[in-house]
Amino acid sequence: MRNSTSTATGKARTTAKLSRQHVDWKHVVTIGIDVGDRFSYYCAIDADGAIVAQGRMSTTAGAFELELTRVPRKTIAIEAGVHSPWISRLLTRLGHEVIVANPRKLRLIYVNQRKNDRVDAEYLARVARLDRKLLGALEHRSELGQSHLSLIRSRDTLVRSRVRLIQHVRSAIKSMGAQVPSYTAHAFHKRIGKVLPEQLRDALLPLVETVEHLTARIGELDRRIERLAEDRYPETAVLTQVHGVGLLTALAFMLTIEDPQRFARSRSVGAWLGLTPGQHDSGESQPQQRITKEGDHYLRRLLVGSAQYILGRSAWTVICAAMASPSQHAAAKTRESERPWRSHVSLQSCFITSGAPWMTTSRFATANLDARLHRA
Repeated sequence: MRNSTSTATGKARTTAKLSRQHVDWKHVVTIGIDVGDRFSYYCAIDADGAIVAQGRMSTTAGAFELELTRVPRKTIAIEAGVHSPWISRLLTRLGHEVIVANPRKLRLIYVNQRKNDRVDAEYLARVARLDRKLLGALEHRSELGQSHLSLIRSRDTLVRSRVRLIQHVRSAIKSMGAQVPSYTAHAFHKRIGKVLPEQLRDALLPLVETVEHLTARIGELDRRIERLAEDRYPETAVLTQVHGVGLLTALAFMLTIEDPQRFARSRSVGAWLGLTPGQHDSGESQPQQRITKEGDHYLRRLLVGSAQYILGRSAWTVICAAMASPSQHAAAKTRESERPWRSHVSLQSCFITSGAPWMTTSRFATANLDARLHRA
């Protein structure tokens, strides 16, 4: 007990000493910060790559302000994570240039055999000093947009929880030899009591009551999302006129993209969302790859649902009938399924950017899209 207490005291003193150390910030070029849940480690280097200062601080807004307010404007690199949105906004308010690094581009950090928080902070600072493009910088959305998008994702969490509960109840009833009719999720808690076996009532009724509670909460969120779209994002009315796009998909698209002007071409949005096939070419070998899936997972899932609604079973039948082997079926399905996603993303991005009315633009674009999708 005495050894653990003395060790903790020593760490606290070391941290305090590092935070009070005199640093000549004029020679510092970049600062790397490895953010953790409790503590964040920083490393500052100069133009020659020499370490000027190292230390750690609590992962709180007050600690960051205390440590970095006295530092003149510097380039600070952090990794994208759960804390990076508020940290990047805070450091920007303090006058620093913040680079939010894409973790997928930093293999040299998470594959390192001697990985620790101090080393990670040093690597971030060094890569930012050499070439910031190597970090694959990300841009976080605004605080207001983040709060609105959290409302949509909270609804998604409730829906997925309800699906798991319904699946468990259905499978438990089937395991007893009873049949379960196809009920919608909204009516499941009202009708499942008729087919619920007596020996399973004590075990499954609490789950059915939870499904009823979740359905009520989902309905409330649906109404709040509708009011949000009408009051703050009226442009969703234009996007929902695209065949296969609902209010939820349109609002999620707008909140995720947030600023469409940063894309030079509308088709670039598809690549930004990970809806373009990856590449692994070498010499004359150009294998067909799946989509990269590097973008926002939730929005991509919504767009996949829209694409599946567009294609339908008849389109898949035409595609697969034209192929000769199962492998060709899979490759054709991959290629064809990417097209409606990219086309819808491009179409929605054009609407947001130009604000073109539906009568002059969207019908023509949708007609061309449907023609490409259903062309045999």
